[in-house]
Amino acid sequence: MADTVLYEVSDGLATITINRPDAMNAMNTEAKVALRDALEAAGADPAVRAVLLTATGRAFCVGQDLKEHVESLATGDAMRTVREHYNPIVRAITSMPKPVVAGVNGVAAGAGFGFALAADYRVVADTASFNTSFAGVALTADSGMSWTLPRLVGPSRAADLLLFPRSLSAQEAYELGLVNKLVPAADLAEEATAVARTLAAGPTLAYAAIKESMAYGAGHTLDEALAKEDELQTRAGASEDHRIAVEAFLAKERPKYVGR
Repeated sequence: MADTVLYEVSDGLATITINRPDAMNAMNTEAKVALRDALEAAGADPAVRAVLLTATGRAFCVGQDLKEHVESLATGDAMRTVREHYNPIVRAITSMPKPVVAGVNGVAAGAGFGFALAADYRVVADTASFNTSFAGVALTADSGMSWTLPRLVGPSRAADLLLFPRSLSAQEAYELGLVNKLVPAADLAEEATAVARTLAAGPTLAYAAIKESMAYGAGHTLDEALAKEDELQTRAGASEDHRIAVEAFLAKERPKYVGR
């Protein structure tokens, strides 16, 4: 992996760290390719049972590197990055059959905001902030934000945030429902890792089914969602982890899941 993105696997947890602190973790092509490849590797690795996506420095990710973007505008290739990089990154986060935790250490803007919203759980430093940013540079939403943001805050509030970009404090984002866990900045790394490690030790197939059922339910009728629940519950009920959980419950012990 390129050093613009760091990748480490330990005890079932893949930690993926955006590492361009001097550029506030803006996404140049090298970083986008590295992040896409790291997420796809984590999704395909059976040894990985959860993912922590975080960053170094004072920003989580401020989105597209505009210095590189200006150069690509001259060639007419600038917008290819949505199809080639941003869409695959968001699909890798949302579709991998394991939970993804975003540890948001600082400002998350544009695509960086989109990456955080694509995650299943967000642990956020109290000094962080969020900004949709796109309309401020005469662009529309990408990185999944047209799909994720309305589902989290409702269409009216999403329209306000997209049409009139502004900086949202971590506290305001928490009150809007964009943040799962708000923590002191000094505790962010420890708290985000603890959440991710808890998920990595949990029932992986059940988590995958929860992700799939929620995504399915967002675009289907109640009857279709009930049928999907039946399908997924049948699969989860046949898992080794379900048997382990039931036996541990009856024995009044803590289950030790194996991710199968």
